[in-house]
Amino acid sequence: MTAPLDGITVVDFSQFLAGPYASLRLLDMGARVIKIENPDGGDLCRHHYVSDTRIKGDSTLFHAINRGKESIALDLKTPQGLDAARRLIAQADVVIQNFRPGVIDRLGLSYEQVCAINPQVVYGSISGYGESGDWAALPGQDLLAQARSGLMWLSGNAGDGPVPVGLPIADISAGACLTQGLLAALFRLARTGKGDHVQTSLLEALMDMQFEFLSTWLTNGQTPPQRMDQGSAHGYLGAPYGVYACATGHLALAMTPLDRLGAALNLDLSGDPFKDRDALCQRIAIRLKDKSAATWETDLGALGIWCARVLTWEDMRNQGGDLVARMLSPSAPIRMEGIRPAPASTGPELDEHGDRLRAEFLL
Repeated sequence: MTAPLDGITVVDFSQFLAGPYASLRLLDMGARVIKIENPDGGDLCRHHYVSDTRIKGDSTLFHAINRGKESIALDLKTPQGLDAARRLIAQADVVIQNFRPGVIDRLGLSYEQVCAINPQVVYGSISGYGESGDWAALPGQDLLAQARSGLMWLSGNAGDGPVPVGLPIADISAGACLTQGLLAALFRLARTGKGDHVQTSLLEALMDMQFEFLSTWLTNGQTPPQRMDQGSAHGYLGAPYGVYACATGHLALAMTPLDRLGAALNLDLSGDPFKDRDALCQRIAIRLKDKSAATWETDLGALGIWCARVLTWEDMRNQGGDLVARMLSPSAPIRMEGIRPAPASTGPELDEHGDRLRAEFLL
């Protein structure tokens, strides 16, 4: 099968996570991604160690987000490096950048400046908080964006204080949003010959992820979600929604009519699932401590109750079958005609493809 983006060339000036995640998704769909790196150390993500494990001297995170890409080192602060970048841009279909607002303009590679070189370019920009306004110049970092988005008050229990999401949700969601916009722009380019500038930010992506909560808050008199004292999973949903400690392990219960759950547990669950949420969940919690999570999952699942045992990664790998096994190797989370893209398992060394790219693009 020919990959859907076969023949598309992406010139990626972005680094760290959000922009490189977008170019990774395009690569998984067949695009060629040429990664522009600073000769002095390359992408900052090469040196962002999330553990003591390294691959080719670089962080595992760098390789996870840059697998299959080509690297060329260009000093954009020199006339030679800038000229080489412009030559690449002239032959690119997509350009991606995630510099702080104003930096790309000073380099001479803003959307308007790039359009003068390549009028049909699809240009993608990710910022922390947009290109203007009081927050525009602030560092666009994942944890800081989470802090400013209100997201931290949705996880954890009532007494926990703000709880950050334990993965770079701002970076990944912003990269996914940019990918969606870039694909739409490429589709329009194919139909009309017109390029576009696709823009998003960490803050916009996090607000979009909270659409369910924000829509509720804006229409219910701005009453915020209330986390439960224990096992809280959703600040607006009623009982029994949550996570419960069992005799061993934990069980997640999703949306289930209380009368059905009460019958399954031989428990009186009469009451309002919203107004009486904490009291109802406490009754359920006491009952679920009678058996293991594995037993409850089997017994309640057989009765059509939506539940799942809370697994570790090891549990997931042992029980998730072929789907999990494939995703635990470097792979895209999509299949087209039943086929999952399978690019290289690691990222490039700094300037690994520099000589070949210089010769190919006459840089």
